[in-house]
Amino acid sequence: MSTISLVSPEWLDLRGPADDAARSAGLAARAARLLRARAHARTVVVHDLGSGTGAMMRWLAPRLPGPQTWVLHDGDPGILSHVDGTPVHDAEGRPVDVRTSIEPLAELDRAAIAGASLVTASALLDVVTADEARRIVAACVAAGAPALFSLSVTGRVDLDPVHPLDSELETAFDDHQRRVADGRLLLGPDAVAAAAGLFADAGWRTRVEPTPWRLGASDAALVAAWLDGRVGAAVEQHPEIGARADAYRARRLAQLDAGALRVVVHHEDVLAWPA
Repeated sequence: MSTISLVSPEWLDLRGPADDAARSAGLAARAARLLRARAHARTVVVHDLGSGTGAMMRWLAPRLPGPQTWVLHDGDPGILSHVDGTPVHDAEGRPVDVRTSIEPLAELDRAAIAGASLVTASALLDVVTADEARRIVAACVAAGAPALFSLSVTGRVDLDPVHPLDSELETAFDDHQRRVADGRLLLGPDAVAAAAGLFADAGWRTRVEPTPWRLGASDAALVAAWLDGRVGAAVEQHPEIGARADAYRARRLAQLDAGALRVVVHHEDVLAWPA
């Protein structure tokens, strides 16, 4: 299996270009309009939850009005130590002020994002629990801050050419995404619907857009690492498919080496804002 952890700086760097190509520019533009409509006389303060190395900030900040301050929240100080120090600028070309906050997301309370103009997250909702999602939504609602949550997995993957084991592996992987991890029942592919429902219950508006990765021969390193992680997770959840999964992985890697494999990994972005 790949030695790249799915929460490591190496993995975040590897997936970065695919993430940036997939993110919803339409929802980003709507978020920018919401910020402008609020006529901020102060700095736009963006709180990025589970920020990793700051990829969301680097993509989104140039699309938003300023001046901006970003607060990058992550529970892993090692990840935050890899935040790219290259200056980031807002839509008017002004440099963005960046701060970091080390805290477990499960312990996030309303005070952590008080005064936020916008709350963001990337590839986060699918690895939180229903209780953690309620906590996040409640904090956004209390702050009155629109929320843009990007790149949550839907559980659907399309591979070309197809393989007889595709469907069984997808089910096993999705079961893993919804597993109990350290006593926490993860939302997995149900995350966007759960979050949108919570915001709707609070009287907020929501908009969801598809944001798939579309990967081919030029993305071979990412596809190989993604495939390793996917097969490994599926086997961890359903060990009985181990031998067939190993053969499947070998076949898919051979197709990738031949430039004959295409992969679409489906995600969704969701924007929520006060009605």
